[in-house]
Amino acid sequence: MLWNARRVMLAYALMTCAVEARVVRLAIEHREPVQNGKSFGLAGAYEKLTGKVHFALDPAAPFNSAIIDLSLAPRNAKGEVEFTADFVMVKPVDAARGDGRLLYEVGNRGGKGLLRVFQKATPADEFGDGALMNQGYGLLWMGWQWDVPEGRMRMDMPIASDHGSPITGLVRGNFVPDKKSPTGPLTDRGHRAYPIANRDDPDAFMTVRNHAIDPPTRIPRAKWRFVDDATVTLDGGFEPGRIYDVVYRARDPRVLGCGLAGTRDLISFFKDPKNDLFKARYAYGWGVSQSGRFLRHFLYEGFNQDEQGKPVFDGVLDEVGGAGRGSFNHRFGQASRDAEQFFNIHYPVDMFPFTDSMETDPETGKTDGLLKKAEAADVLPKIFHILSNSEYFNRAGSLLHTDPAGKKDIDSPANARIYTIASGPHYPGAFPPVPVDGLAAPLNTLDRSPVVRALLRAMEAWVVDGVAPPASRVPRIADGTLTKPSAAGWPKIPGVHFPPPALITYRLDFGPEFHSKGLVTFEPPKIGKPYAALVPAVDEDGNARAGVRMPQVEVPIATYSGWNFRTPAVGSSDQLNGEAGSIYPFPRRHSPSDSRRSIEERYTSRDQYLGKIIAAARQLIADRLWLTEDLPDLIDQATAQYEWAANR
Repeated sequence: MLWNARRVMLAYALMTCAVEARVVRLAIEHREPVQNGKSFGLAGAYEKLTGKVHFALDPAAPFNSAIIDLSLAPRNAKGEVEFTADFVMVKPVDAARGDGRLLYEVGNRGGKGLLRVFQKATPADEFGDGALMNQGYGLLWMGWQWDVPEGRMRMDMPIASDHGSPITGLVRGNFVPDKKSPTGPLTDRGHRAYPIANRDDPDAFMTVRNHAIDPPTRIPRAKWRFVDDATVTLDGGFEPGRIYDVVYRARDPRVLGCGLAGTRDLISFFKDPKNDLFKARYAYGWGVSQSGRFLRHFLYEGFNQDEQGKPVFDGVLDEVGGAGRGSFNHRFGQASRDAEQFFNIHYPVDMFPFTDSMETDPETGKTDGLLKKAEAADVLPKIFHILSNSEYFNRAGSLLHTDPAGKKDIDSPANARIYTIASGPHYPGAFPPVPVDGLAAPLNTLDRSPVVRALLRAMEAWVVDGVAPPASRVPRIADGTLTKPSAAGWPKIPGVHFPPPALITYRLDFGPEFHSKGLVTFEPPKIGKPYAALVPAVDEDGNARAGVRMPQVEVPIATYSGWNFRTPAVGSSDQLNGEAGSIYPFPRRHSPSDSRRSIEERYTSRDQYLGKIIAAARQLIADRLWLTEDLPDLIDQATAQYEWAANR
């Protein structure tokens, strides 16, 4: 009875109040106690809320001027643009018992990973060990894309029009089939498509090539057709391992910048003292991969300042976003598209500027920095950029901390740190490693989550108490730990070709109004000169020499990498397969064909191996890059890894 009464009163209050942050209301559609009202530390019982956030934006307001096409969206009677988004919140039932810290996850393509990373949740245990909840955190998610597949968190973005008439523009679908197929996708990974303006348009064209900068061959228009807004078909089918592009005119562009503005306004809402749901004194934004790039874009476009001129996020954790931003605020942008060595090729992702500090492009003479607007508005957050080995091969990671020519190291400003997870993958594979279709080697099993958990703790201390975090740990040009791929120092491993390829990031020209108005004139873009592509140097085991060396890298049983080749079965076996990492186990006994020492040559026993693992972990704990409470899990994992390596 008390629970239901509280629910009704709070829902009513939220639906009838309006605050300056332009969250018009939170419509709570469902609420439930977490784990039957279990108490979490001093915060007490938690509840889970799901529903819709209702937004309204004034196109004439200066703080909305960066939103492309906002002035072309439908307006309400007040002249505002309205839209909604899915949201989920986990918070103390008694708001007064929260500790004022809010952790917001920018969901990767509509997903949620926060509980898995920070609370060790599993499918069978949704809330895991409750680590953040025991501290009184509020946890928050919101949909920020319009085009995610069904079942994921979404934002219902408005459609821009020319006084009611449909707007059309160029869109490019790009795909690399892994098998012979009669059809190909126009969108990325099952996302929704913009409607095609005219499926019989004779000016639409399809090309094919084998490598990223090969001259494309046009396929005669009579040989291919649109099946629907998201699919094309080709007479004779599409060949595996080849790069296909389809350029066509679409209609009804969404106002993508609403995702940036909605994020700004939702966090501002929870930091407003008039909100009674959860009073956030400190807000941290966390994003992984695509959503890490979203946070970089958010900062670059100036959205960390709310309409009262106050900072939005106090701390930002950009995890494996590389040096890129993304298609988050231009007409007909495809927010899911990234840019990899042999996937999603030549999209507006890795764009100058790359560094937090101001830098100059020697080719164009332009000077800019990721934090230029935030610094000018005095709303700089504390920032952690977390890189894996994968980002150096697939996401231009070195440009985050070098000049564009790759000649010198660029130090981070005082409010930022960069941590490279040495030899870590973009995403980990399960242990024990097993073969995966399309990959030349099993997936890299290194999971950086313990380091990320420790870094959140360091971020809290920095923001709340002013305690400086660990110094940046990155490979550097100056000491030879960041180098050209050919000079990285690769070992000899049977069946592995070195050096592996790496993404070459080019200066791309999408047309004269792309940066000023978000309009694409050239599709595909005109390709300019490349930026530098540097990768971490490796030790005699093939593991990265610099960065945060996890215990499994400091005391290894294998070579770990952030890259993985395609197999002949899926075509182009000399190219990388997405952002997959790889693991190459050391031989059990000495092998003349392998330059790496064997397991038997390295370790005398399991206990000796575990002693070295524990010593490496204790050093990371002392360096504030590992948590003491994560040590037991590490010992269990290391025990299983040694048994596998010594007995396989």
